[in-house]
Amino acid sequence: MGQDEVQFAPSQRRGVLLDAIRYWELRRIFYNVALTAVVIVWISRTWPHFRDALTLSSLLKLIALALLANACYCAAYLVDIPIQRSSFEGAWWRRWRSSLWVAGTFFAAVLANYWIADEIYPYIR
Repeated sequence: MGQDEVQFAPSQRRGVLLDAIRYWELRRIFYNVALTAVVIVWISRTWPHFRDALTLSSLLKLIALALLANACYCAAYLVDIPIQRSSFEGAWWRRWRSSLWVAGTFFAAVLANYWIADEIYPYIR
């Protein structure tokens, strides 16, 4: 182990994990609301075009995409936990991780818009 690495007791590791879970899981609700809003805006703005696309098959695909979006949301843990465990001061990261949430949510909304505009919308009859 290098000199710069910080050792954490099991209780400290558990505290880091619980802190990450408390922070990210509450915000997952708002992440899902933001992505749902993107879909609702697309459907409402282009309603006659999407009317024929609302089938059981498309609903199952939409559920699969929502599950994938939530799996991608878990990538925040891959950043949050190592930074909390690093030599950075925890308070510093707690102030800045909201920026990671905003950037990730914005990226997901842009990706959802792209996916709808380029992969779904043109192929609906």
